[in-house]
Amino acid sequence: MIALGSNLGDRLENVRAGATRLRDTDGIDVVAFSTLYETAPVGGPDNQGPYLNAALTADTTLAADDLLALLHQIEADRERQRLVHWGPRTLDLDLLVHGDLVTGTDDATDSLQVPHPRMHERRFVMVPVCDVAPDLVHPRLGRTMRDLLADLPVEPGDLTALTDNWQTETAP
Repeated sequence: MIALGSNLGDRLENVRAGATRLRDTDGIDVVAFSTLYETAPVGGPDNQGPYLNAALTADTTLAADDLLALLHQIEADRERQRLVHWGPRTLDLDLLVHGDLVTGTDDATDSLQVPHPRMHERRFVMVPVCDVAPDLVHPRLGRTMRDLLADLPVEPGDLTALTDNWQTETAP
């Protein structure tokens, strides 16, 4: 399970480019795409623009650390700069879940943290995840994604569904 997001430049093109690279990579078979959402920024510096967020599920033969390295390379190819923690970005690709693998801790110094340590706390992640895998069990928490989402409060304007066919149709 991979989350995709962008709030700089051509947000739709950035998210599409990330999804296309994943779909075109040997060893990755994209199974499903979520709806595309516009979301309010969470954390980070003030005055960030809204994000476009989505998620995808994929079968892969890549090890988790190799997949994470690929995600970072795709971000870099879209000119992602890691200057400010939780700052604006052209493309953000997060490895959320990799099968039943559990690695790392909640310590941000671990480079590979699977499942993603904060995914279950963020509606902008969990809503797209539940579009494509609501019954997936979180490997660390032992609860379904649907149940984890149900625990999150809804904030007015935090998430707006834009389109289901964002990979191919014109900009929303």
